[in-house]
Amino acid sequence: MANIRKEQEREELHKAIWNIANDLRGSVDGWDFKQYVLGIMFYRYISENITNYINAGEYEVGNNNFDYAKISDSEAEEAREDMVKTKGFFILPSQLFCNVRKNARSNKDLNETLEKIFKAIESSAKGTESERDFEGLFADIDVNSNKLGATVDKRNDKLVKLLDGIGEMKLGNYKDNSIDAFGDAYEYLMGMYASNAGKSGGEFFTPQEVSELLAQLTLVGKSEVNKVYDPACGSGSLLLKFAKILGRDKVRQGFFGQEINLTTYNLCRINMFLHDIDFDKFNIACEDTLISPQHWDDEPFEAIVSNPPYSTKWVGDDNPLLINDPRFSPAGVLAPKSKADMAFIMHSLSWLSTNGTAAIVCFPGIFYRGGAEKKIRKYLVDNNFIDCIIQLPDNLFYGTSIATCIMVLKKSKKDNSILFIDASKQFVKVTNNNKLSEENIKCILNTYIDRKDKQYMSRLVPSSEIAQNDYNLSVSTYVEKEDTREKIDIKVLNEQIKQIVAKEDILRKKIDEIIEDIGE
Repeated sequence: MANIRKEQEREELHKAIWNIANDLRGSVDGWDFKQYVLGIMFYRYISENITNYINAGEYEVGNNNFDYAKISDSEAEEAREDMVKTKGFFILPSQLFCNVRKNARSNKDLNETLEKIFKAIESSAKGTESERDFEGLFADIDVNSNKLGATVDKRNDKLVKLLDGIGEMKLGNYKDNSIDAFGDAYEYLMGMYASNAGKSGGEFFTPQEVSELLAQLTLVGKSEVNKVYDPACGSGSLLLKFAKILGRDKVRQGFFGQEINLTTYNLCRINMFLHDIDFDKFNIACEDTLISPQHWDDEPFEAIVSNPPYSTKWVGDDNPLLINDPRFSPAGVLAPKSKADMAFIMHSLSWLSTNGTAAIVCFPGIFYRGGAEKKIRKYLVDNNFIDCIIQLPDNLFYGTSIATCIMVLKKSKKDNSILFIDASKQFVKVTNNNKLSEENIKCILNTYIDRKDKQYMSRLVPSSEIAQNDYNLSVSTYVEKEDTREKIDIKVLNEQIKQIVAKEDILRKKIDEIIEDIGE
């Protein structure tokens, strides 16, 4: 019953989001408009979050008729200091989503009202521990943008529709829902727009099933972890899988990530809040991870997951200092300037704890190309850091049909071999994309845990054999593909041909006889 209820709630929520998106998109490109939907959703979330928190405190002391949304701003000011310490932000009653929505249609200056409120929320965290988490959070919700309409009235009309649409979404109190409603709405929106936006959307979003597999790979044998980290965290979906799988409290010291794109960095922080991760339990930074890593004081990490950009350019050996960087120097060579993939792998390995596991989505070229990448592969294999290579199916990701791989790294392995898994057939077809089902994920995980040879699926290969193969790490080099072509028995085929020829001879004779009779 619980599962049926869960799916019903989810379906209802998805339908509501789809309707809002269709009703409001208009001239606004879906991928841009997503920021407005998510931004206003976030505004509703933090409004309800602070209201519920303050109300619950009043109910506990017997004040059952109290409603924070109905008191005056001057009365509410008394709670500011305490709320900023506890929640990391503060919102006055007049600034709450429900109160702004109530007066939205009659408010000729709605766009200015919202702009002031967003600035006030960000300012409430200034000079406090949570400042970094709230600074610029609403930067991408430009309420004066022409994308919303050519005139102020048209823009305000769109904003009213947006407030109403999001206000009518049945999100309830997240603690009472059988689904993580705000978080689920976020994921649905991201997936919906990423699939429509092609590469521009897909590069910010790892499909949930791939996130699930990556997280599960790093959690084998563990029921809790110290800290999780993603060096190219995008909108944070990979990090948040740990909260879903383990529960927020089982990630003891929190969620860490770095993202180079400012818009996506903002989305990631919003995503953390929407999934009820408190400001003091996450640390997301906006910088180039390879050149300016922001978490030196937080490493090492027990679980690292990542889907870094494929074959992206970086400064490489144009910066003479990088070869001495402790993250890259052990391999004795830097990743090529035109392909930073191996730089992300070396960075992740460097920041991995001795008892930790890293699972990284990789572009297949890094497993067989020569030059610097081959030297880095040699370093990884000779020092026994690679635990497993998994060949994924093609067409799993938005915006690319490439069949990617997963590299699993460990610093404390029990053997000196690498497990190769061919999971290229582990998928179900969904519209234009392939998708990992629960059964597919289970099959891959069980194969990873068993660490045994399995015909056409997996092979445990000693490092010495990999060295003999010139450090080629392509799964196809080690796991034989099943020949699914129809097998033909030549003897049987010859016998069948003989019978056909014999029948043909009899038939010809009969035809000749009939023709002779007709002639006579």
